[in-house]
Amino acid sequence: MSIITIKQIAELANISPGTVDRIIHNRGQVAQENVDKVNAIIEEHGYKRNILASNLALNKKFRFVVFLPQYENLEYWRSQIDGIKRAEEEFRKFGITLDYFFYDFDVASFQKSIQKVLDFDCDALLFAPVFYEESVQFLKEFEKKNIPVVMIDSDINSSEHAYVGQDAFQSGYLAGRLISFAVKNERQVLIFKIAREIESTSVYLQRIDGFYSYFKDHDELTNFKFSEVTIKDSGIDQMNLEMFSGISSVFVPNSRAYIVARFLDENDIKGVRIIGYDLLNENIEYLNKGVIDFLINQRPEQQGYMGINYLYKKLVLQEETESIHYIPLEIILKENYFPAKR
Repeated sequence: MSIITIKQIAELANISPGTVDRIIHNRGQVAQENVDKVNAIIEEHGYKRNILASNLALNKKFRFVVFLPQYENLEYWRSQIDGIKRAEEEFRKFGITLDYFFYDFDVASFQKSIQKVLDFDCDALLFAPVFYEESVQFLKEFEKKNIPVVMIDSDINSSEHAYVGQDAFQSGYLAGRLISFAVKNERQVLIFKIAREIESTSVYLQRIDGFYSYFKDHDELTNFKFSEVTIKDSGIDQMNLEMFSGISSVFVPNSRAYIVARFLDENDIKGVRIIGYDLLNENIEYLNKGVIDFLINQRPEQQGYMGINYLYKKLVLQEETESIHYIPLEIILKENYFPAKR
């Protein structure tokens, strides 16, 4: 069945294109005879409305809210914003405008911003649910608006909303596999949690769960022993050599692998395998120096872009779109990072 245009329908029905348009969009009084003829032609040939052209003709506007952590001093979130702004520039001509709401990386600031977002009149929301429990409560309230929501970075396992980002559990599972590669002797593995003042994010906890699950699923790897250390950002000067005594591998379940790498490099500790996340400039520095072995790249800029792109397809084009889009797990080594340094 071929798709037919309004002009072709009008020619076949021997009526004006304006009359066909009124029938299709149920506007105005039209003779039933003409309605029947148009419906019969559509039934035979098919018709797909050009939604984008209709929006432009009606000068329809769409307001998307972006609700994220402050990004000025956080390279990862700055990359998310770069992707979002790239999408904003690309889709502005289709009537899309973005309104930004930022919170400091703490629960109190997040909760203070919630009411502003709830009170704002918008058509869709792009949201990073950094704080799990608080985000669940926020979304329960926001759902009363009955508008599309897409989450980036973290997924709180809500079937009601879309998600763009990595599968956090699988990324932790992958980190476990990378730790286990080419290891025959006994290995002491340290999970080094370098947390902000509060680190209860869903993605953070899912990575650790995935990491341990790899070794549970491979019970032949009996030569691995695990320990954990947690320090706050404000206490990184408390790092000491004793923390790394006998340690052969370190897993950092967030973007702060460079902090461990810097300490080991400054203290001339070699032979420790380090795995972390994100292509931050400081991480790349120690990757290229051979101190960090693997980085799992989350492609934050792509997440931001695709989050807005999802809402564009959902609202502007009214397309059916997959609600879950996992970013591929990309393993970066010194040798495949461009430009590689020797």
